[in-house]
This record gives sequence, C-alpha cells and structure tokens, in this order.
Amino acid sequence: MRKIAYLFAVAGFTFASQAWAGPQCTTEPKTKWQDAKVFEAELAKTYRIKKFKITSGNCYEIYGRDQQGKKVEIYFNPVDGKIVKQESK
Repeated sequence: MRKIAYLFAVAGFTFASQAWAGPQCTTEPKTKWQDAKVFEAELAKTYRIKKFKITSGNCYEIYGRDQQGKKVEIYFNPVDGKIVKQESK
C-alpha cells in the first residue's frame, strides 16, 4: 500500500512541476534563436518590460504592461518571435 501511495505522490509532484514550468516554446538549438538583447529591445517598443527572462521551456518571457497599462505575462518562441502563451490582468 505504501508503494502505491509513494507512486501517486511522485506522479503528483511531476505533473505539478510541469504545470508550473510554463509552455515549451521551441526545440531548436540556441544557435537558431534571435539575439535576446535585440528581441527585448524590439519588445520594449510595444511593452513596458519589468522583467525579461529565458525559461526552462526554451521561451523568452516578459512580465510588464501592454500599451493600455494592463499587466501581462507573455511567452515568446525565441526563433520566430511568435507569442506562445499570453496572460493579461
């Protein structure tokens, strides 16, 4: 019985950590990615960026505000620059 409980606990932690990690944006090697500083500078023309980072899901991610002043969290494909996931508040 303990083995089954242990397996459920491990599975639960695995799924929770995957859900927390965010989307998978690309499987392309980093040599094909757009330059992060240039990409961030282009985004800064449209968004007020509070934080720009590279995620473990191989995304460029920003936290900031859009042109209407709404808070945004956006994940971008670093190869083609397309939005993969976006949340606004």
